Amino acid sequence: MIDTAKLESVLRRLPGFERLESCDRLSAGASRETYRLGVVIGGAVRMLALRRAAGEGRSAMGAGPGLVIEAKLFSAAKAAGVPGPEVVLVLQPEDGLGAGFAMEWISGETLGGRIVKSPELAGARRTLARQCGQILARLHAVDVKAAGLADALESFAPEHLVRKTHAAYLELNAPQPMIDFTAMWLLKNLPHERPHTLVHGDFRNGNLIVDHDSGLVAVLDWELAHVGDPMRDLGWLLTRSWRFGASDKAVGGFGEPDDLFEGYESVSGHKVDRKSVRFWEVFGSFWWAVGTLSMGQSFRNGSEPSIERPVIGRRSSECQIDCVNMLIPGWARRPEAAVDGGGDLPTSTEILTGVRDFLKEDAGGRQGRSQFLARVAANATDIVLREMSLAPDAHAWEAQGLSALLGGGGPLGQQRARLCAAIRAGAIDLKRPDLHAYLRDSVFARVMIDQPGYAGALECAAKS
Repeated sequence: MIDTAKLESVLRRLPGFERLESCDRLSAGASRETYRLGVVIGGAVRMLALRRAAGEGRSAMGAGPGLVIEAKLFSAAKAAGVPGPEVVLVLQPEDGLGAGFAMEWISGETLGGRIVKSPELAGARRTLARQCGQILARLHAVDVKAAGLADALESFAPEHLVRKTHAAYLELNAPQPMIDFTAMWLLKNLPHERPHTLVHGDFRNGNLIVDHDSGLVAVLDWELAHVGDPMRDLGWLLTRSWRFGASDKAVGGFGEPDDLFEGYESVSGHKVDRKSVRFWEVFGSFWWAVGTLSMGQSFRNGSEPSIERPVIGRRSSECQIDCVNMLIPGWARRPEAAVDGGGDLPTSTEILTGVRDFLKEDAGGRQGRSQFLARVAANATDIVLREMSLAPDAHAWEAQGLSALLGGGGPLGQQRARLCAAIRAGAIDLKRPDLHAYLRDSVFARVMIDQPGYAGALECAAKS
């Protein structure tokens, strides 16, 4: 948590500042801290938002520009017609609070699930996809050099981004054959080069503020901004992970691609390259599959002790099943549940069920972030319960499939690593039907443990 005494001292730089009335950490945000501040200025309470990281403000998902540059990005984008808050204060190293900045509080809905489902936002959803396209066109027109950002932002070509992401995955030493398969597909299907522009890098449902009157009123979280292919932002907005259960609406769970593209073309004057957008949609699931594993690793190595991190790590299977559905669609076998133990004593399943119910019903009655983390812990317990039931059969299936593919047995982890190495080396034909069947079955079995209600899993199961 933030040191509120230090924060109040820093806020005295604001003209007319009197006191810090409140400071509440919000539950949203897996890689940065966000606080809602109530600040008394000139006798009136003004609401601010504080974005903060304890260190230099680099994203957990990559180097990124850092929070100081992110503050400049907000200002440059706002000047180009991209809606967003005004930055009022930037933290300095001598403040002792890490990197960060304070900005005006903009009212509206930020939670992706509510944006796609709330009846109050039904009118806004009708035009939101087109509005996103128009705003992305303005964002991509920002003159990076004139804004003083040319030296602060990295420039990435598509191939470099694929290789960079794959290299980050290899460092985790967590063999996932579908991730390697997707990486090889991406390298064989790189989009045509086009002039590079400012790219937000995380323009998606969940990083937008929407209200019922104006629709999109703010674009948030510039921590992954860079210079690159503008089609990346369009593909990322289409990535299934950001549809929040509304699988029938490909754009953020709230709109249609045609509306998004028409909005973009109406402002930019450039035709959307739909083939490139598809590449970036696949890349989005690939990138987030690696990113979630990375977050899980941060818990394993002790750098991020929150229960949120390993649970996010388990979401890699969701992204991998999305890659399955896009690249090798077909049906997958459903794992069967095993019987839990025997005898008269309470089983492990019963004990964990009790822990889960306590977290949901008793601990879940707390407020703020404690309530949020109690829900996360309950979800983690559910994952363990499903793993105890489903993993034995799932692992047996996977071992059989790997033995057939590789022509030999061995421990499951070693077989996975052998297949990953064969895929990377080009030693196995990526078009082999038995490889596709193995990938579908193994990823589907994993996601049925991690998140059986995920839309991508239901799509794969529906084909069986």
